[in-house]
Amino acid sequence: MYYSDELVEEVRSKNDIVDVVSSYVRLQKKGANHWGCCPFHNEKTPSFSVSSSKQMYYCFGCHASGNVYTFLMQYEHYTFPEAVKILAERAGVNLPEVEYSAEQKAKADKRSQLLAVNKEAATFFYYQLRSPHGQKGYQYLTERQLSEETMHKFGLGYAGLNGAMLVKHLRSKGFSDALIKEAGLANYTERDGLLSQFWNRVMFPIQDINHRVIGFGGRVMGKGEPKYLNSPETPVFDKRRNLYGLNFARTARSGNIILCEGYMDVIAMHQAGFTQAVASLGTAFTMEQANLLKRYTEKVLLAYDSDGAGVKAALRGIGILREAGLTGKVINMKPYKDPDEFIKNLGREAFQERIDQAENSFFFEIRMLAEQYDQQDPEQKTQFHREIARKLCAFSEDVERENYLEAIADKYNIGFENLRKLVNRYAAQNGDVRPAERPRQAVKAKQGPEENVKKAQRLLLTWITDEPQLYPKLCKYIEPEDFTDELYRKVAERLFADLDRGEFHPADIISTFEDEKEQQEAAALFHTSLPEISTKQEREQAFRDVLLTIKRNSYEYYTSRLGTDANALNQVIAGKKALEQLAVMHISLD
Repeated sequence: MYYSDELVEEVRSKNDIVDVVSSYVRLQKKGANHWGCCPFHNEKTPSFSVSSSKQMYYCFGCHASGNVYTFLMQYEHYTFPEAVKILAERAGVNLPEVEYSAEQKAKADKRSQLLAVNKEAATFFYYQLRSPHGQKGYQYLTERQLSEETMHKFGLGYAGLNGAMLVKHLRSKGFSDALIKEAGLANYTERDGLLSQFWNRVMFPIQDINHRVIGFGGRVMGKGEPKYLNSPETPVFDKRRNLYGLNFARTARSGNIILCEGYMDVIAMHQAGFTQAVASLGTAFTMEQANLLKRYTEKVLLAYDSDGAGVKAALRGIGILREAGLTGKVINMKPYKDPDEFIKNLGREAFQERIDQAENSFFFEIRMLAEQYDQQDPEQKTQFHREIARKLCAFSEDVERENYLEAIADKYNIGFENLRKLVNRYAAQNGDVRPAERPRQAVKAKQGPEENVKKAQRLLLTWITDEPQLYPKLCKYIEPEDFTDELYRKVAERLFADLDRGEFHPADIISTFEDEKEQQEAAALFHTSLPEISTKQEREQAFRDVLLTIKRNSYEYYTSRLGTDANALNQVIAGKKALEQLAVMHISLD
């Protein structure tokens, strides 16, 4: 580790995990913990638990787990030192300057170096736009009616008239050719060496949610292909997991986020006061982007182009939003193509009216479907009704399906009962609706003795962290050496030592492991599902059974090592005595 254990713990303790995770995930307090939808896998029913007392999180779906450090490492792909730095800044803790080895420095600094070269490139483009070289780009933006204030807010710039200008500038600032290439700012050519692909283009810096430049989009001036050119994927730029303008939109507090197709749409909308606008980054809208939006809103309004391609993209986006558990609506752009044109011609107030009148996404799907059929032709009209029925089958909730069924039947003048019969028929055919079944006894996979022992050890560690007041009752019989799995033993050693001193910091234990996989496994030890027990007597019996299982395994483990392990004899003697006591002992959990 690059920082002392004491400093790492100080930073962790000053960053409440509920506060940190809440900036990424919508959490709701239920019982002792906070719950939300897991940010590490797609789900509609919250299974992601954040414990304020343990200062840890755990997903009962994908089993992601850890403390506040591992959360940032998993979510933001930070290294451990980067996570410490971010949280130290958040808590106002001053970190000492640390001496790195050459290897450590290269690894730790790679991300910051890529961000630094991107920042310098953005600065270069910014000043180029305002120089004689950038007159063409500046004229284009002013003709698009962008104010100087808006251009400054989004850091808009211009790439020079050839691909050598940016490379020359970055070299003069001390950046290596290898780094410039890795950042996606230039490529090698056999004839000319390293040249930037960004030239004669208005440049749109792409920023992450923390306002750091991670990539660029460039629009060519005049004729040229491609019209828009984006940075390639790099270690700091993942197109599927970022959205243009989200660094501003996430704090808009408008109750919704508007999803557009292009950079100029986002910028025009922000200039008009709709600061909740974002756009995907030169690719189709993705599930990862939907999950990103889910951190900040439950309602997404689609402001895609009104042409055929825009409609197709909107229909695809609706499906992704629905799968992510988000409410989607569609803004009608007609008679104009996109938000930029609409606002320029009809103004802000008219666009606000379109937002207020945004169409329910399912109604939009059906309206687009209706345009494919001749409603005067009985055969095509029947086929249209069949397609409606198939789409209604997608609603798994009876109440929601019934409500939409009633609304669609009324809107398209279809007999309600006739449409319901069609829905039920297709649902039965596709297996979407099944008769109620009596729950069957689950057939459990057979578990070997080793797994049963490990489960008991996990149960005990979770039980202690849920109820640390039980520790004095078990420490007479159980010690860290009784945990025969190496990782479990390390966790028990630290946990028991803390409890002996009257301290309780289970989240800090995770940070003692440098390997991310071990950190997650250690965190999972504190989130084992405890048995559901209704009576005090059953609870005490279960607790005693767990202790007996662990101690019996420990006794057998060290007995098998007599003669090869110097510590084994002592453990066998102590283990036999503890087993005899536990066999007749009643342990009260009062």
